[in-house]
Amino acid sequence: MAQRLEDYWGVGPKTSERLQEALGVERAIEAIESADVRALVDAGIPRGRATRVLRRANGGAGMDILATSDARSVYDDLLELAVDYAVTRHAADRIRVLTPLTDREAIEARLDRVLDARDAWAGLEERDREAVLDAFEAYDEADGTERAAVEAALALRDAGLSGATFDALDAVSPEELRAAAGALGYVETGSGDGAGTGGTDADARVLEGADEELDRLRARLVDAEGLENAAFDVLDSVRDSGVRSLSEFESAVVEYVARETDLTAGEVRAAAADDARDEADFVSATLRNLVADLRESAESREATVREELQARIETAREDVDAAVAAVDDIAFDLSLGRFAVAYDLTRPELVEDGIAVAGARNLFLGEEVQPVTYAVGTHSLEPGDVDPAPLPPSDDRVSVLTGANSGGKTTLLETLCGVTLLTAMGLPVPADRAQVGSFDAVVFHRRHASFNAGVLESTLKSIVPPLVDGSRPLMLVDEFEAITEPGRAADLLNGLVGLTVDRDALGVYVTHLADDLSPLPEEARIDGIFAEGLTGDLELRVDYQPRFGTVGKSTPEFIVSRLVANARDRAERQGFETLAAAVGEEAVQRTLADAQWRS
Repeated sequence: MAQRLEDYWGVGPKTSERLQEALGVERAIEAIESADVRALVDAGIPRGRATRVLRRANGGAGMDILATSDARSVYDDLLELAVDYAVTRHAADRIRVLTPLTDREAIEARLDRVLDARDAWAGLEERDREAVLDAFEAYDEADGTERAAVEAALALRDAGLSGATFDALDAVSPEELRAAAGALGYVETGSGDGAGTGGTDADARVLEGADEELDRLRARLVDAEGLENAAFDVLDSVRDSGVRSLSEFESAVVEYVARETDLTAGEVRAAAADDARDEADFVSATLRNLVADLRESAESREATVREELQARIETAREDVDAAVAAVDDIAFDLSLGRFAVAYDLTRPELVEDGIAVAGARNLFLGEEVQPVTYAVGTHSLEPGDVDPAPLPPSDDRVSVLTGANSGGKTTLLETLCGVTLLTAMGLPVPADRAQVGSFDAVVFHRRHASFNAGVLESTLKSIVPPLVDGSRPLMLVDEFEAITEPGRAADLLNGLVGLTVDRDALGVYVTHLADDLSPLPEEARIDGIFAEGLTGDLELRVDYQPRFGTVGKSTPEFIVSRLVANARDRAERQGFETLAAAVGEEAVQRTLADAQWRS
């Protein structure tokens, strides 16, 4: 643990000063070490900055796997997807600061907890899910008080949630928790922690609703204090009633006060002044005595009720503490479990080398996604994992992915990146089966439509160092031809493939220049994605499953066919028909006929 706030990444003098003023050094360090985003935001630190500070403070080594801005973008987007399933604000904050893990045992342990929570959530009836979410919503609204934590714990037990994620609640007594829940929230500690803390201060205030007699005494006290403050009005009201003697006056005062305070005449008479000098003195002394008596009775009753409440809380103290300690962790795991249920995520196999996915889906594309099977490096996928797709080759270190525009090549890179990062964070993945190796760096580089030397230089500076610094990178690089002239892009791609093989790294490189590449090393292969025609709506129809060892084709006749069909006038149509003749008029006509049939 750091000794100074400025020892933490991203905490400069101004941020340090703000945290010290708002929290103090000790509390600020505690908030950073416990990844408490809320505490830093409440202290005035922008949420984005607070998140970055806490990520580095709690998982700096793991963040190094994000070797490019595109990898970091996928990481951020994955966490935001998961945040949508958070059951509390604090759980959402904890998800935002999740970082890749560097220890395989830690990855397996988190996978155990999340998948256990996934299975538990999947097994709940809808009404039980709603009850759990309602309990966590109440916990959120109460800002995590002990009573709210206890009630959330009881809701979790009542819903029937079981498994390792919920072990901490198995040992607590629901009867003790229910008894404590009735007392918690009615004691406000003298330290000002707020209702529901369950403190045991001798001067703790018992709140309204805890005891009917105490509430009655307090209400009568308020009424009596009001009369004491308006003693002259009481005096005038009684005088105006037509009393003729002091004794009649005193009796009238007792009846008036009893009526106004809802006390019995006997209770008021017990406080009546014995030696009043006159009528005014009798009224003021009687009311003063009554207020004092009621205050003493209320304080005495409050002390009794407070002792009873605190005794009930302390009897269940171990169970209460266990519930309070467990609820935040359960909320975190259950949030990730809900995320896993929503996207049908499964456990990846941790392997030493390679990445292989069967039936993998891209989480950012919605529900209508064609699953794909793909692999580079060593894998042990079997025919039953990938039916009806063919098995990808095993032991190829590098693949060069080719094929149609809008054919899903970049999406496949993003899918592999997402699977790798989710696994590194100890989270399940969107695939029927996945085997994921250990990588020090994920070098994901999307196609960027900027054709200049500066972009080329910055791109090479981001993707080459991980290949040569002794780390184990996964290279996922898209279309070099977009940032330099095609001939030179082919030369660079040949060099990168050779460097990747030489360094025993893994890589998938996307290109349209397969025909321009020199013979690839035997450890590399070329795969292709193929467009198959047009749909009835003239959208490109693509088989997104790559064909291994085959160069994909861009099939421009499909695009020209769509342009011919959608031409706005005769001149435009003639222009596109000229292009159709250039790319193959027969193929264009066949495509249009097929699309018309499909419509």
